[in-house]
Amino acid sequence: MRNIVLIGFMGTGKSTVGKRLAQSLAWDFVDTDYEIGEVTSLSVSEIFRRHGETRFRSEESIVVARLSQQERLVIATGGGTVLNPLNWDALAQNGTVIALHASLEAILARIGNKNDRPLLKGPREAIEKLWSERQECYSQADFIVDTSQKSVDEVVKEILIQLERMTKNEFSEVAKD
Repeated sequence: MRNIVLIGFMGTGKSTVGKRLAQSLAWDFVDTDYEIGEVTSLSVSEIFRRHGETRFRSEESIVVARLSQQERLVIATGGGTVLNPLNWDALAQNGTVIALHASLEAILARIGNKNDRPLLKGPREAIEKLWSERQECYSQADFIVDTSQKSVDEVVKEILIQLERMTKNEFSEVAKD
């Protein structure tokens, strides 16, 4: 059984949705940022502050390589994880990649003043530029769910419906052969 990989910009709900989705499927949930923290004994913010983004991305690739070898996981990735083509390939090889999308306004409202995300510190224009630059990568997912105006349960339901459709299509294609 393949994994389910949630990608998308920071604040789109990957961890929250991922936990609920994993419960619905009776699968395990894994957050790559949490896993990196477990391996390094540092928070994402601390890694960025002490060692920089390059070190963080290196740790992230190691975690992705390990998780992509497992099965029946719902994996919530960091916002920049799949910008590395090697990470994308590893995750997609054994997983259905689902992009969670939200408007920049929704993201900023969700994050508010409790921002512990190193790449979201700075002027709105810089955040908007980063959000915009990443959309093309996220659009390569197997499917996209807009979380801007939906509850967690609505997002999970939409994902489950899409996964069921994909499964039926896969069986239809096999039957045609």
